[in-house]
Amino acid sequence: MNDRRKRRRRSSNGLVDVLNALLTLLVIGLVVVGGGFLFVAQQYYTDGPSNEERVFRVESGNTLTTTASRLEEQGFITNALIFRQFGSRVEDNTTVKAGDFTIPANASMSEILRELTTGTPIRYAVTIPEGWTSWEVVQRVNADDRLSGTIDTLPAEGSILPGSYDYMPDDTRQSVIDRMQAAMTTALAEAWEGRQADLPLSSPAELLILASIVERETGVAEERPQVAAVFVNRLKEGMRLQSDPTIIYGITLGQTKLERGLRRSEIEEKTAYNTYQIDGLPPTPIANPGIESLRAVANPDSHNYRYFVAKGASPRDGHVFAETYAEHQQNVARYREIEREAAEQAATDAEAARQALEAEQANGTEGSSQ
Repeated sequence: MNDRRKRRRRSSNGLVDVLNALLTLLVIGLVVVGGGFLFVAQQYYTDGPSNEERVFRVESGNTLTTTASRLEEQGFITNALIFRQFGSRVEDNTTVKAGDFTIPANASMSEILRELTTGTPIRYAVTIPEGWTSWEVVQRVNADDRLSGTIDTLPAEGSILPGSYDYMPDDTRQSVIDRMQAAMTTALAEAWEGRQADLPLSSPAELLILASIVERETGVAEERPQVAAVFVNRLKEGMRLQSDPTIIYGITLGQTKLERGLRRSEIEEKTAYNTYQIDGLPPTPIANPGIESLRAVANPDSHNYRYFVAKGASPRDGHVFAETYAEHQQNVARYREIEREAAEQAATDAEAARQALEAEQANGTEGSSQ
């Protein structure tokens, strides 16, 4: 009887011992897991190892795993596994964007992941003003040292749509030109599709040529439909376009600036681009027109003007328009008077500046001799 009681006590004590051991292991496991979690969290949120602001690039198509490895390789973080696994559990967004990102000095893994997923990449862009020639465009693209490669062939005049084009460093220069040309192809097709039915133009190519002339004739945006209508009216009536910028392009081919007025001999010389001497349009565009000039030619204003001349000495002053040649001559006379007055004022200002400089120097010389 006593033996049975002793055996029961030993069995009960053994079960307690096992339960105590299991409980001890559980507590130890919780401590280890909790300590591990705290360690991982501390690594994720603490300052990073990079002690200076740097740029990190996420290539197009990079995953979180690839990005984590590259961040560790470049010294932005200490542990790619923690960055990837812990970050994917505590952050709302782990889809990294493509682009270059500015990473502050000592940025934590948390700060870096948020920058790469919700921040704004550094913008690299090349901007082409409206009315530039293809030669000018190539000069600007070639001058951007973040781009690579060469442009072996000068793009056709008028084939580039002006605007701002984003790129990634080390993109090829030709790829940027290709995008500019694709944009023009799309814009020209849209303008041609939405054109007025009675335009005296037989093809998108002719619309592009006329748009380039409009672009070079006025720098005032709201005037484009008016200027376009003048040339459309002239084409309808068989009048010559008589556009100075076409003569200039025939002289320079868009590769230099003509830093002077046109000579009489140049106006009288018959060339392919001299619209004082040829009927209709020149053989090619004379610049790369913007989308607003394309739209202006596709849908010009409705008026009977056939002539225009500058309103003032500055291109920003715009133009004054006329229906008849007699009225146009009066406008030209007024413009010549404005030119004369501007030249006289410039001469007066120059003389005043010269006299002021002479007086200053004379006073300085006399003062030093005393």
